[in-house]
Amino acid sequence: MKFSQLVKRVGGDGADAWDTHYRALAAKERGENVIILSVGDPDVVTPAPVVARAVDALHAGDTHYTAIRGRSALRERIAQRHTSRCGQRLTPEQVIVLCGAQNALLVAMLCLTQPGDEALTFDPMYSTYPASLEASGAALIRVPLNRDAGFRLDLDRLQSALTPRSRVLSFATPGNPTGSILSTAELAGIAELARAHDLWIVADEVYAGLAPGGRVPSLAAQMPERVVTIGSLSKSHAMCGWRVGWMTGPRELIDHAENLVLCMLYGLPGFIQEAAITALDLADEAEGEMRRYCERRASLMLEHLQGIPGIRPLSPQAGMFMLLDVRDTGLEGAGFARGFFDCHGVSCIAGGAFGAQTRDYVRLSFAVDESLIVEACTRLRRYCIDLCAEARA
Repeated sequence: MKFSQLVKRVGGDGADAWDTHYRALAAKERGENVIILSVGDPDVVTPAPVVARAVDALHAGDTHYTAIRGRSALRERIAQRHTSRCGQRLTPEQVIVLCGAQNALLVAMLCLTQPGDEALTFDPMYSTYPASLEASGAALIRVPLNRDAGFRLDLDRLQSALTPRSRVLSFATPGNPTGSILSTAELAGIAELARAHDLWIVADEVYAGLAPGGRVPSLAAQMPERVVTIGSLSKSHAMCGWRVGWMTGPRELIDHAENLVLCMLYGLPGFIQEAAITALDLADEAEGEMRRYCERRASLMLEHLQGIPGIRPLSPQAGMFMLLDVRDTGLEGAGFARGFFDCHGVSCIAGGAFGAQTRDYVRLSFAVDESLIVEACTRLRRYCIDLCAEARA
């Protein structure tokens, strides 16, 4: 049987690295003593008023078709939130509601690129980026970050990667897996190149609410004609399973995206949109609590990683993940992750899922109960001690 070549792009290290995660889920269902640190799904519940709004809407019969672009009240809230974060004034017509940030990224790339174009992003990147950025037939261009500087932007590398075919630069800030936030100075360099090379900027800001103060430096207000911003409620409100995301940008682009979404999604369920309205109404409180949640757990994980032989943790600026450099154990990230789960029942993601720059790393999530963080670090210490002993033998 023959299938579209497009689907084959969703493979390689990015897909294979999740095998350990799925093994861990299966083991947990069997009742085994496993700890899952391979996904950023906070162990907290969605705020009660958000759930209540959805339930009330369901009981009221809000189960019919909705506007393709999203309900105006929700788009108004998103526009207001966006303005408060970055200063760019939006109208609701510059917002489209989508099925999570992943869907938003795919829609953006299908609207902005086509075969013959090049889509640039930074390495490391989130594991689904390659497939999403190449979905239209565009060529993916990976621009390595400066690993020695803690995965910061190397502007010279970015400039050297640009060609007449370059169409889009997409990045996440705060980043996943690095947790790094692009600075105002770094963004200024990106802006200069974007103007000179007529680039679209697609900024994935799903973790922005978890950054200090609930915001990150942005180019949206400076370059409204060429910046697309992606957001969601998944991380900021513990609403991963609700699948509420959005895309903002120039009116003409959102009109174009609506035509695509007409045959892709046909509108998000109404009761979910009503819940999202409530979520945005209490966003300051929800995001503040989630920031405190992540800060406590990041600090706890760092504390318990101290002194473990063979690893070097990278402290994130924001987000739910921590990268560990495992080169000194003698293993690459993939082997380390498999062995850690096989020997001690803790799942993490091999860094190769995110790009060549992190093949010697693994990514741990700290969005779990504090007791599980302590226990996972205890098991990690035993694992690394054993690895170092084997290396000396």
